[in-house]
Amino acid sequence: MTDTVDIQPIHLGEPLDAARFGARSVRLSQLAVLGLPVPEGVVLSVNAVREIAELGIFPEFPAGLCDGLVSVRGSAPEPEWGGPTAVLNIGICDAIMPDLIKKVGELGAYTLYRRFIQSFSTNVMGLDAEVFDGHETDGAARIAHCKAAYLAEVDQAFPQDPMEQLRLTLKHMAEAWNRPTARILREAKGAPLNAGIALIVQRMALGIGQGVCGAGAVQMVDDVTGAPRLWGRFLPQSQGQDALIGGAVALPVCGDTGSLEAQCPAILAEFMRLGKLASAGFGEALQFEFTLENGVLSILDATPAKRNARAAVRIAVDLAEAGAISRNDALLRIEPRSLIEHLHPQIAPNAARDVFSTGLPASPGAAIGRIVFTPEAAMASAARGEACILVRHETSPEDIRGMHAAAGVLTVRGGMTSHAAVIARGLGLPCIVGAADLRIDAHARQLKSADGRVFLEGAMICVDGTAGQALAGAPEMTAAAVDDAYNTLMGWADDVRTIGVRANADTPDDARVARDFKVDGIGLCRTEHMFFDGNRINVMREMILSEDTETRRDALARLLPMQRADFVELFEIMRGLPVTIRLLDPPLHEFLPRSRAGMQELAEATGLTVDVIAERTAELAEVNPMLGKRGVRLGVTMPEIYEMQARAIFEATAEVNKSGSAVVPEIMIPLVSANREVELVKARIEAVAALVEQETGITPAYRLGVMVETPRAALRAGDLAQSAEFLSFGTNDLTQMTYGLSRDDAGRFMREYVQLGVFPEDPFHTLDIEGVGELLLIAAKRGRETNPGITLGLCGEHGGDPASVQFCKVAGFDYVSCSPYRVPIARLAAAQASILTEE
Repeated sequence: MTDTVDIQPIHLGEPLDAARFGARSVRLSQLAVLGLPVPEGVVLSVNAVREIAELGIFPEFPAGLCDGLVSVRGSAPEPEWGGPTAVLNIGICDAIMPDLIKKVGELGAYTLYRRFIQSFSTNVMGLDAEVFDGHETDGAARIAHCKAAYLAEVDQAFPQDPMEQLRLTLKHMAEAWNRPTARILREAKGAPLNAGIALIVQRMALGIGQGVCGAGAVQMVDDVTGAPRLWGRFLPQSQGQDALIGGAVALPVCGDTGSLEAQCPAILAEFMRLGKLASAGFGEALQFEFTLENGVLSILDATPAKRNARAAVRIAVDLAEAGAISRNDALLRIEPRSLIEHLHPQIAPNAARDVFSTGLPASPGAAIGRIVFTPEAAMASAARGEACILVRHETSPEDIRGMHAAAGVLTVRGGMTSHAAVIARGLGLPCIVGAADLRIDAHARQLKSADGRVFLEGAMICVDGTAGQALAGAPEMTAAAVDDAYNTLMGWADDVRTIGVRANADTPDDARVARDFKVDGIGLCRTEHMFFDGNRINVMREMILSEDTETRRDALARLLPMQRADFVELFEIMRGLPVTIRLLDPPLHEFLPRSRAGMQELAEATGLTVDVIAERTAELAEVNPMLGKRGVRLGVTMPEIYEMQARAIFEATAEVNKSGSAVVPEIMIPLVSANREVELVKARIEAVAALVEQETGITPAYRLGVMVETPRAALRAGDLAQSAEFLSFGTNDLTQMTYGLSRDDAGRFMREYVQLGVFPEDPFHTLDIEGVGELLLIAAKRGRETNPGITLGLCGEHGGDPASVQFCKVAGFDYVSCSPYRVPIARLAAAQASILTEE
């Protein structure tokens, strides 16, 4: 026989165990303890339900519980595991109809009887609902019709014993839980093979009858802003979730006419009172499922209130400030990536989506604009004050001006760390890359989608960089909104995080954005992006095309004041914070024009012939430029380039440090593989520092470090630490070289690889802990063994990925660095990592 401990009253007065009695039972018992009007009932444990299914043994119910009408609902240990459909109004039979008519009226009584027969027949006995069609008006004739239909289908009269009705319902629900389809569905949601279900038997709150009767759902916070607001839906003369599942048109809870408030004004104050009680007790803003019977309120369930990402922040902050939860709990409740909705415009949740292509969500937010195919067209569009979307096969450094002018970017090729993705994230531009089903016809100036549609230049489209979808037309948008709750939460995050968060910022404009996001400094300034401005790109190209050192130095001398001015402005903006400047990294051919027209324009600016420019460009071209003459290899073989940059840094530092907080720049050498490379460049930089000191009388203060982005550099970090004061891990290239994957081309197959389980995640999106992560751990250990005081940072795009930030915290890194618009995500992720590692 079932032990009495396997059937417990909801109003027990002490917490129930979710593993034994299910999540819904726990919620109901807690609501009852808090004093909310929860109908009386009992819970049959998982063990009791298992005995019903396997042995046909039923528990003894408390005296009086089944004298009236009851309901049976499932209560799984985890809500997402589902369960059998609830059965309401159990206990209605011919014998109680006279009393029921006196209580709820004739129409109400026959409505309840009809609803029970249909629910019992379809949910318990497995009959089709259509067999009960034929009568539309509730009454004795319709009940007779329903009974006759039941008899014809089951070959038995509809049961008139309330206890038999209850036992048949319990038996059905217990067996339904273990049917193959139900088991497969819940196991797909993570349920163990032996998962059980509890069942709740509860007195009915009818919702159908005389006076104000009905059912609905209500919550006390706005689902968009999270601010206090009572709202919901109510359907008169209804039960359960009728108001939520369609059919008759439900009424608003609040309003002047036709609402629940108009029918029963006092109920609003009661909702608010109960909402505050429950919120304090649960540490959560809740939505109530409720029933009114002749104006008397019953609470049938309470679940977390509906909310979007913005509302979640306000709710968490309000709960913490009210003392319902701690600040740490508030921080842990917010998914860091959800902060995107505060920082970028988004497509409205209910907007129609005419999707014509899908790619990788490279940079979040949404933007609407007219299609342009060239950076020049993007700049012209911006000059006219018209928003545009730059559509390219892929972007290169010479497209940066066009990206600055565009509202969004869409590329056919590319991965999560391709040029377009990285630059768009830095600029806060919505961007989709790897939309491989698109075809660009440059000659016809049109874009063709896989479904045959053609979009001409100038057509209006929308890029949703959050979802990775390109849409036709201009869907409704929601604006970015940074409010007081967001600022409060981020302040709490900064109070608890113990790992720094810097920004990857290449220009003064980027630095201003980063400073607004309250960064701890700049972790990566890619100096090459400073040279693509219109008034200096040709000087840079002259330097590249120079055939001897003297000519090259002449061009560099003209670049020096431009570079110095950039650094002065950068240092002024970031005064008092560290600024890590990466010396020139990309292969030089990337700065040269690709088209004949571009070469002609350069020829006119420099006095060189097009043939000379084409010949020199061909000489500089590399079979595999990512592994060619770039990074430190430029500094070793063409030292005058790095010497000019070092001088610009030192002279800018001297100028800025004349007033205010001192700036100590961090000079970073890219793409090293051997300590000898560092030694050679370091000697040159020290020589420049000595010259500047001799000229100015000021000793340049700086820190020298290396960017670890080759596997060999990670393995030989102990050697590098002899010459470096910091190691900054460029995990974009380190991932690329560790895997042997092109970060620009991997998008063509990465989705299939993840779907097939080859990789658990895109390694360019979330740090590969097993492979790349092990290299980082080895490097950190070896670097600190040689130089215990060395600073460790991560400056790849993984710095904005929450899981990667947590890894860096556990690995003992000093900071992470990411695109400015991902800084808030990293700050919150860093706070969560600190909280979790301390617990």
